[in-house]
Amino acid sequence: ASASKIGLFGSREVRSSTLSLFPKWRGALSRHFDDGRLADAPCTATTFNRCHLREWKSFLASLRGASRLAQIEAVKRYLNQRRYILDPRNYGVPDYWATPNQFLARNGDCEDYAIAKYFSLRALGLGADAMRIVVLQDLNLQTAHAILVVYVDGKALVLDNQATTVVDSRTIHHYRAIYSINE
Repeated sequence: ASASKIGLFGSREVRSSTLSLFPKWRGALSRHFDDGRLADAPCTATTFNRCHLREWKSFLASLRGASRLAQIEAVKRYLNQRRYILDPRNYGVPDYWATPNQFLARNGDCEDYAIAKYFSLRALGLGADAMRIVVLQDLNLQTAHAILVVYVDGKALVLDNQATTVVDSRTIHHYRAIYSINE
């Protein structure tokens, strides 16, 4: 295993190709790639359907040709408009990792924002190796949290549902990384 060049929040990243320790992430990956079974329905329907998927894809298509940073900022802004809702209320379980489609249909909590941003940027051509969903401890709030980090031009940029802008990870001092994952 080799360490990344950019240590997140004072940590050292050790690469591994094993995802077996992350069943919730594996489940979200599996469901995401199986979302082809969506129903046809109008965009006014309350359940996520092919019309809503077309709207999301249309938004992403509107970003093609924009600079990478402009794409990152637009994806963050677009998805941060969703309503934050905890998993016990939303899914009836303590912790659930939603696919982008589920997030767009039902809103979600911090890792759901990160996952939706991750797959939005993947759809725009950003490689998995340039992104990490980071599960961390917020030292100010004394709680677990999840964000998306995107590596661009030698910087680790943080896309956090709790922040209004994309920020360089080096400016954040109240997060302690627990683990980070991608595909």
